[in-house]
Amino acid sequence: MCEEANVVTAIVLVRTDVAAIPETGEAIAEIPEVSEVYSVTGEFDLVAMVRVRSHEELNSVIPGRLNRV
Repeated sequence: MCEEANVVTAIVLVRTDVAAIPETGEAIAEIPEVSEVYSVTGEFDLVAMVRVRSHEELNSVIPGRLNRV
């Protein structure tokens, strides 16, 4: 059985101050469950890929750590 089948991926859209995009992106990237962070244009400033083993883990990672950045 493939390990990736047991992974839940969430795509998180982030708004931040334009001047703080690099620092915010770096801080988000330091969260262990965040696999990728992209700078984008448009309504949002960053896109973070969060990968965990269960939907329940998303409850601690996204509001618990990522949103606090």
